[in-house]
Amino acid sequence: MPGLRSEQKILSFKVTALSKTQITGGQALIDALLANGSEIAFGVPGESYLAALDAIHDAEDRLKFITCRHEAGAANMAEAYGKMTGKPGICFVTRGPGATHASIGLHTAFQDSTPMIMFIGQVAADQVEREAFQEIDYRRFLSEVTKWTAEINDASRISEYVGRAYRVATSGRPGPVALALPEDMLRQLCDPQEQIAYKPAIAHPGADDMAELKRLLEGAERPLVMLGGSGWTKETAAQAQVFAENNNLPVTVSFRCQDRFDNNHPNYIGDMGIGANPALVKRMQDADVLLVLGPRLGEMTTGGYERLSVPVPKQKLIHMHQGAEELGRVYHPTLAINAGPKTIAPLLASMKLTGSDKWAEGTKEARAAFEAWTTPTDNPGDVKLAALYKHMRERLPADSIFCNGAGNYAAWLHRFYRYRDFPTQLAPTSGAMGYGVPAAIAAKIVNPEKTVVACAGDGCFMMSAMELATAARYGANVIFLVFNNGMYGTIRMHQERDYPARVSATDLTNPDFVKLAESFGAFAARVENTDAFAPALMAALESGRPALIEIMVDPEAIGPTATLSGLRTKK
Repeated sequence: MPGLRSEQKILSFKVTALSKTQITGGQALIDALLANGSEIAFGVPGESYLAALDAIHDAEDRLKFITCRHEAGAANMAEAYGKMTGKPGICFVTRGPGATHASIGLHTAFQDSTPMIMFIGQVAADQVEREAFQEIDYRRFLSEVTKWTAEINDASRISEYVGRAYRVATSGRPGPVALALPEDMLRQLCDPQEQIAYKPAIAHPGADDMAELKRLLEGAERPLVMLGGSGWTKETAAQAQVFAENNNLPVTVSFRCQDRFDNNHPNYIGDMGIGANPALVKRMQDADVLLVLGPRLGEMTTGGYERLSVPVPKQKLIHMHQGAEELGRVYHPTLAINAGPKTIAPLLASMKLTGSDKWAEGTKEARAAFEAWTTPTDNPGDVKLAALYKHMRERLPADSIFCNGAGNYAAWLHRFYRYRDFPTQLAPTSGAMGYGVPAAIAAKIVNPEKTVVACAGDGCFMMSAMELATAARYGANVIFLVFNNGMYGTIRMHQERDYPARVSATDLTNPDFVKLAESFGAFAARVENTDAFAPALMAALESGRPALIEIMVDPEAIGPTATLSGLRTKK
């Protein structure tokens, strides 16, 4: 029960608030998670953290453990949870192979600035440095993909380490933390430990920052606003929209951050991702003031750091980011603001810029260019992919969540679907394949009332197909769209461009996806022409169970405006 000390809320680990009855390290760990508000964890069980699993048994009504079929799936689900909620996604994996499988989720969380905590089983303390069974020093191994990695060797310090993990994962630029748990430490007895629930430390913009931002924008002839990065909420996204509306500002978004602004809004002019609208890229390059709220301005958003000059852009750059270390890392800003969406968006919503009427016509022109760019295009074959996304954006609710991994199939999703609410896009800016399926399962478990769609190529889907079992087990009624062209499409595209007609290692042999899905008890259908998609989608929505729709894609349709044969002739 919570107790009070000096009028500050203290969360005690045991129901008997000040009891000195000793508990195991495993119990102390799970109590620490509960004290910090965690309600769900994703993982694959391992003998190295059995004491923690035993403690979860006594807390099943407060901490739900989702048993996954692969550690990469578990880590991706935890990362997706962090994206959706802004709270650390919790993942449990066993030592050695478990941690190495799961490291992909840490990498995505790091590049996507997603709060996440991974707990890793570890060898007993008396076996360290002997290359014991599955032994790895995670402090060295994971240092490149986490904000902090540590090992807890004393059960009495679990509260200290876990409290720090939550704060590191959520403060400044959010990101992943990993804590190794020696199995003997988890069995140690210790006294119950107290904990103050974490609260992220968030940077605030100063009055001088906001005054200078206003001055720079008011002096602009061709301003452009870019939203992206993490730390957004439904409220702050709405406040950014008010800011754009009040000041006739055109708004773009960074790579795979399309849900930060209603895509149907007249001030939205497209996404600055892979294969961005050339007219949008030119507009950014011609801007005289660029207000960047959240993105790191990484490789994908900047087109290999070529869309903006390095290190000093031709534009006056106002760069706001949650992590001070990111400001000026690549691009030298005219004005650097260390802040987050939660602290700057309310101030922007109330800001009225003098002379903003002059920007209205340019914003209208940019919106017209976006409308033209997102008009469905044709592609080889009987299934017209752009038409499928047009149908879904018209048929599905605005709060539908779309998830994807990596592959050329995603180009149609990013270009022709329109995100209208936040958070509705779960996609890895790290470019990781296999992400969409587990991310969608996590999204559906957390939001059972919402429509959740996983988009995956045949190559991407097979990297996490085993998680269909997880969807079936937990009643996660996701609609899985599998775009089957029988190859690793992105690599084949580059291969045909650089080595025309010299196909090597990119062809795939696939299962019968319909039968595979049906074997898990899912609804399944195959779509071989455009007209067959609408009834298949309706049947999937009405099935009341996980559903898979296999969409047969002509291999020639390598991109919205490219074909395989066309790539060959360009060389």
